[in-house]
Amino acid sequence: MRVEELPKDRHRPYEDVMAMLLGTLFVALGVTFYTQAVLLTGSTAGLALLLNYVTQWSFGFWFFAINLPFYYLAIKRMGISFTLRTFVAIGLVSLFSELTQGWVVFERVPSLYAALMGGALMGIGMLMLFRHRTSLGGINILALYLQDRHGLRAGYVQLGIDGLILLLALTQLPLDRVGYSVLGALTLNLIIALNHKPGRYIGVS
Repeated sequence: MRVEELPKDRHRPYEDVMAMLLGTLFVALGVTFYTQAVLLTGSTAGLALLLNYVTQWSFGFWFFAINLPFYYLAIKRMGISFTLRTFVAIGLVSLFSELTQGWVVFERVPSLYAALMGGALMGIGMLMLFRHRTSLGGINILALYLQDRHGLRAGYVQLGIDGLILLLALTQLPLDRVGYSVLGALTLNLIIALNHKPGRYIGVS
């Protein structure tokens, strides 16, 4: 039996809302771990973190601004519903990342723990969003498009692009920070690659 022939369990609106809120809160908490330890991740979130460290403008501002050009691709390739969900998710992550820094205060965060826990939290949050037809924009949109159209694993596509972003970080961050960031990026993308496979989860919105 092919994947498209399997019965699908359609998400209810309240399930989509719950996934949106929990997923973006998980991602925002992961970002907080990274900002506390001065680490980096990939995709547009990684660029936003890097610009935050360089300019001192907030992650939330940069994350929202960087994603603006990608909405055209989202509308053209993924549809208006997906784009609207993504716009809301990006707005919530931008907001929650600002609020979480006031809600959660770390006296000391070991870099290794921040890399693993932050990467895991962001990976789980993104997985929740993916399964409810939502993304966090930018490279996530491209990764989901390539998976839907060409069967390429979203996690592996993002892993390659994230590597390029982390190389850029070598010009701005100490080598040990970049090394921990690589470990966090591997954690994040392995969670997505191992759990977001066509046919493994067939709920739809």
